[in-house]
Amino acid sequence: MNHAPLRPITDADRALFAADGAICLRGMFDREWIERMKRAVDRAMNAEHPLARRREVTQALGGTTGRYHINSFVWQWDPDFRDWGMHSPNAQIAAELMQADSVRLFYDQVFVKEPHTVEMTDWHQDLPFWPIRGNDVLSVWVALTPVTPENSQLEYIAGSHKWGKFYAAAIPDKDPLFKSDLETCPNFSTMRNDPNLRFLHWELEPGDCTVHHPLTVHGSEGNFSPTKGRSAISTRYMGADVRWDPRPATMKITG
Repeated sequence: MNHAPLRPITDADRALFAADGAICLRGMFDREWIERMKRAVDRAMNAEHPLARRREVTQALGGTTGRYHINSFVWQWDPDFRDWGMHSPNAQIAAELMQADSVRLFYDQVFVKEPHTVEMTDWHQDLPFWPIRGNDVLSVWVALTPVTPENSQLEYIAGSHKWGKFYAAAIPDKDPLFKSDLETCPNFSTMRNDPNLRFLHWELEPGDCTVHHPLTVHGSEGNFSPTKGRSAISTRYMGADVRWDPRPATMKITG
């Protein structure tokens, strides 16, 4: 399994990430990592570990087909996820895009949408959900399966991390504990013809990743494929300027 990315991150990559707030990096993880983490995700989805933080979105919203599963902080109790967070290319990708000498693992998050899962991931930013502040923090979203528009391709609004907006946290299962007085993020899926918006989206193969800034607006539709599930792990890393900021309506941090 590779510890460094399979191809170098260039100055052009860094400039594009800074400008758009999201970037696609192809083929950064080898097949051994992908196969190992696919098995780890399958195991974590049904684990009864006391530290497991599962969210079954389809079930919570009363859906009748598919399964939208989220699991967070898996690295704290699963050795494969800990190795993924600490020793895979994730951390170097984060450090090089932030131009940092070192980064700190914040948390990981599993996202699985099985076939016939109609629930979308609402348009949102990440930072309003987190009890931290800072610019030096990002998410490395790695595809474990092929990702296409049909099976819930992630989309970003280019440059939205520079809007000066701080939308209310969007919780997929509509947990009322995260209710906020902040402005709700619009449904940008209805604004695709707006000439002032540039949508970024990429079809991905296993081992490809996207990386995004925590204020970049993003979301995805449901998985409408009858046969192809979508599975990914997003790992978040922090740099030098991140500070603790336990605002109301943010997630709880174990420990």
